[in-house]
Amino acid sequence: MGMDIRNLIYILPAVIIVLTLHEYSHAKVSDMLGDPTPRNRGRLTLNPLAHIDPLGLLMLVLIRLGWAKPVPTSPLYYKNRKKGTLYVALAGPASGILLALVIRVITASGILRWTGIPMNFFSYIYFYSLVISVFNLLPVYPLDGSRILQGLLPNNKGMKLIQYQNQIQIVFILVLLLGSRFLWSILNPVIGIFDFIITGVVGLLL
Repeated sequence: MGMDIRNLIYILPAVIIVLTLHEYSHAKVSDMLGDPTPRNRGRLTLNPLAHIDPLGLLMLVLIRLGWAKPVPTSPLYYKNRKKGTLYVALAGPASGILLALVIRVITASGILRWTGIPMNFFSYIYFYSLVISVFNLLPVYPLDGSRILQGLLPNNKGMKLIQYQNQIQIVFILVLLLGSRFLWSILNPVIGIFDFIITGVVGLLL
């Protein structure tokens, strides 16, 4: 899906919706696990102003890869710190995949003919839901994938990963800024797989 300045009226609200749901999902799961930090920091909300990072939003519009403000959490409150961290990390990407499924059901059902809402708007929500979810699954700090990997690895290997996360982050930002084509060569096949699965599920449902 290419960038067209005329479509910004659809792209910006679509991106804001996806990012807001992504971060709210992190906050909600952490809150459910007993952590008051997201609530105390004002992040247990669907108000976009609490979640949007202006630079991350700009990067999403320009190169279709970006970020929101990370939700602060305190794993010490979890009964099982390792599993809790894993569940909170998974919540963001999972919310995006679920949103993409809902959007595909809406667009395939024909409901839009009665709403007057342009198909472009829903197409961009679907597209960015998959992009942001898959992008965040990359095992690179500060993306969700790094915490998911830590939750899956044995404790000693997970700690080693944490030790090098700052260096990995610097390299990743350089790749993001200078080599987005390389990242897209990794992301596109995975996005295609999720799209194929969602299309199949919707076909069974409808």
